[in-house]
Amino acid sequence: MITSTRRVSPDKSEVRIAFSLNDTSDVKDVEDLSQTFPDLEQRLQPVPPCVSLRESVQVYKEHCRMAREFHQVKHEISVLEEHKRKLLAEMVEDEKVAVEIARLKEEFRRLTEENRNLVTTHNERAQELERLCLTGGTGPDSS
Repeated sequence: MITSTRRVSPDKSEVRIAFSLNDTSDVKDVEDLSQTFPDLEQRLQPVPPCVSLRESVQVYKEHCRMAREFHQVKHEISVLEEHKRKLLAEMVEDEKVAVEIARLKEEFRRLTEENRNLVTTHNERAQELERLCLTGGTGPDSS
């Protein structure tokens, strides 16, 4: 056990600091000290604590918790980016389908109009043929 007593200034009372380099009672629940976080840059990796200082251990534990949280958030971001990529691909495919549907609707409208015109022309020609047959007094085969 190391003990030190200091007076910071003449008008202040003495400050006593005591610690032991061999006491590890504060770190019984400290995570594996060799814990690394591959998502973090080397300079951001948690530094193993000075096991004899409770504050150091608390800072280390908080740093490890934040590193795990960072890893979780980074994973969630990658999952969301993949989902976004899939949605964008679906959107592109939906746009292609929409263009094809619009083309087919326009073709249907055009063919319906053409059919209507052909039916009208057929009916007009049939009526004209019937009139010619009636006015000429002969059938279409009387040449």
